[in-house]
Amino acid sequence: MTPELDRRRFLMLAGATAIVAACGGASTAPSAAPSASAAGTAKATGRISIYSALNESTNNQLFAAFTKATGVDVSALPLAAAGDLQTKITAEKNNPQADIFVGGSSEFHDPLGKQGLLEAYQSPLAKDVAAQFKEATGLWTGWYTGIFGFISNTSRLNADIGGKKPATWDDLLEPAWKGKLILPDPIKTGGGYIFIATQIFRFNRNETQAMDYMKKLHVNILSYGPTSPGVITSISNGEAAGAPNWSHDILTEKAKDPTRIDLTVPKDTGFEVGAVSIVKGGKNLPGAKAFVDWVLTKEAGDLNVKLSNRGSVRKDVSPAPGSPTLDQVSLVNYDRQWATDNKTRIQKLWQTTVGIQ
Repeated sequence: MTPELDRRRFLMLAGATAIVAACGGASTAPSAAPSASAAGTAKATGRISIYSALNESTNNQLFAAFTKATGVDVSALPLAAAGDLQTKITAEKNNPQADIFVGGSSEFHDPLGKQGLLEAYQSPLAKDVAAQFKEATGLWTGWYTGIFGFISNTSRLNADIGGKKPATWDDLLEPAWKGKLILPDPIKTGGGYIFIATQIFRFNRNETQAMDYMKKLHVNILSYGPTSPGVITSISNGEAAGAPNWSHDILTEKAKDPTRIDLTVPKDTGFEVGAVSIVKGGKNLPGAKAFVDWVLTKEAGDLNVKLSNRGSVRKDVSPAPGSPTLDQVSLVNYDRQWATDNKTRIQKLWQTTVGIQ
């Protein structure tokens, strides 16, 4: 046999062997290319960059638990203002620096998905999440809930307001509250915007009535805080008598000194769906998917409740002791998609109404 025939025979045998190996020996036909879902199951390694709207204590322990469970390290940018993180991700669209955007209400994740800045991923664990808590194609998935309540400083409330806690949001328009309220900034924070949207739904989507309410409330506002946790710190320190804010964060602060502050949930309130999403074009897609998978587990849900008093979208995760739940409070008919789609318009309308630019 000539050397050329030997060479041809070798190449044929080598090709056949490769085909059999690729198909597990079941067929001699060439195998198809791996599906996208199969490719996405590659073992996560290395490090992921997380832009987080969660508070610092939650960040530290939550991310450490993720690393322990998966071996994937975390580099975090903690910024408890989801609006600022949304702006940052948008600005970095040509050179994404984050793999994950976690925390903050879905109203700040959804627009990024519509701009093509998020990677659609339907985690196997997302099947246990109710449809109202997730985007249908996997652009973002909700993993916790938060109910909007009211924090009051006990000594300031007694001295300035006669100890009367608000039973409804209309109570905050009383003259006694003038200059004694702080509201999370509706432009920078999910809490501030959801508060406005809550008023719109409370007035049956009558934006004129809702803006009239916000204009009257503005007279009683001492300042608009750049972050929701920062507002809670201000009330705890006695800088003002009270503030609309997240019930779970209020409970966390109250645990430090139950006599200093208190939580009230006024009638007809709103709630957030805290989301997680994957930034498109990030450096570590397998690691990002591993984070989404992990944060939807019962273990992560239990840990988040323990660290933050938030609710969980998982039915098998128990609420924190003393925490209000969605079925216990009076909620407005909150249309989350409408609130999301109209966010920029409503924010600008509010700025014009109260004279803030």
